[in-house]
Amino acid sequence: MSDDFKEVTETELPANIRALWLKSQSAVELNNFSYSISLCHAVLKDSPGFVDARRLARKAAACENAGKKKKKGLFGGSGLSLMKIPSLGKKDPIAAMEALEVELAKSPFDGQANDMLYDCAIRMNFQDTAAFALETVRSGSPENTQLLHKLAEYYLVRDMPDEAADVYNDIVKQDSSDISAAKGSKDATARASMKKQKWEEADSFRDVMKNSDEAAEQESANRAAMTQDQMMEKLEKLSAEYAGDNGNLKLVKEIASLYEQLEDWPNAYSFFQYAYELSNKDVALENKAVYMKDKAGQFHLDELRKNMEANPENEEIRNQYESLTAERTASQVTEAQDRVDRNPTDPQLRYELGLALFNSGSHSDAIPHLQQATRNPHIRTRVLLLLGRTFRAKNMHDLAIKQLSDALADLHAMDGTKKEVLYEKGLIHEDMDDKVSALDSFKQIYEVDYGYRDVAQRVENSY
Repeated sequence: MSDDFKEVTETELPANIRALWLKSQSAVELNNFSYSISLCHAVLKDSPGFVDARRLARKAAACENAGKKKKKGLFGGSGLSLMKIPSLGKKDPIAAMEALEVELAKSPFDGQANDMLYDCAIRMNFQDTAAFALETVRSGSPENTQLLHKLAEYYLVRDMPDEAADVYNDIVKQDSSDISAAKGSKDATARASMKKQKWEEADSFRDVMKNSDEAAEQESANRAAMTQDQMMEKLEKLSAEYAGDNGNLKLVKEIASLYEQLEDWPNAYSFFQYAYELSNKDVALENKAVYMKDKAGQFHLDELRKNMEANPENEEIRNQYESLTAERTASQVTEAQDRVDRNPTDPQLRYELGLALFNSGSHSDAIPHLQQATRNPHIRTRVLLLLGRTFRAKNMHDLAIKQLSDALADLHAMDGTKKEVLYEKGLIHEDMDDKVSALDSFKQIYEVDYGYRDVAQRVENSY
């Protein structure tokens, strides 16, 4: 397996990819299934080891295809396109997985396609993805007992007898004459029982109890949702381990993620940056470190601003705040420019540079980068909003209105983004002394969200 690819969690996604991931989840909630699938594909193109995106894509595809008749041809429901994938999978498993996602968007429970996805995942050592591929068949095509046997055997190889027993039981439900599945269920259940208490390794009942306590502690430590006290307790244990093994990449990443969850941005940045250095320059970790650095800088600036507001007469604090703001803005421009120089065709990086330039007051310099960023459909609305603000800052109100109108054409549901675009459009109409158009923008928000900013006051004062 290439060191460049591994299975990742949501917290390990680069900031720009996590934004796409959040948008894909929102699209499913709005029943925009095809859009959610396309966003999941974009996430997987960057982070093929992020199995949650495959889960969501499958869920969206199941909803999108519900009630549709399956087309059957000479080669079954999947068609000729699947025939080329096995040979591709041997040469380039990641490319094969991308091709399979296209097929699975049309037929999410197809046994042949999911079996191929399993094989590619095994080649990449994507263990969770491999299990997910066959679990998809289990949930959507449980009559395919051949693949369910394969899933049960996979769980046994991974020493997951409880899961294997459940799969064997499902096979028996489908085919009560399957003697092999009935025996497999019985054997897996017995193996699970022994594993649970670790009878094979225990010399005494005391050892069994000790192992049970350790298992409970481990289970508690691995819970996805922890309280702040639990996180601090876990951090203390990991820090003790780190003191004796500070070159352990997995440990460093785990500590970094805990600091991120605790919103301790400076320490999160420090550990993600160190993880990047240990990882032989993993791009995902580099992006994570950059994001944490930005959060740490913003946190410091916010603390300084609060101090300044609490001490309005203190010129020293004010000067320090203004100096740090200017320094931070200039640094963001430099870093964003460096990233664009390394990858000039990436629209997301162009957007980030345009945003940094806008924040620095370099509005004319921001425009060409933002215009290039509109090529990415996933961030187009956000880019058009910023372009509208940029043209407004240059008093080019007609061009600003045009960008925001284009953004609104892409927006259908009255979500937070649409409200923000409408509000900005209303402000620009006010700048142009077009009170009728401004009120129309504010009213659209008022009708669905009375408490949004000051729209209620603006609308009611117009009567």
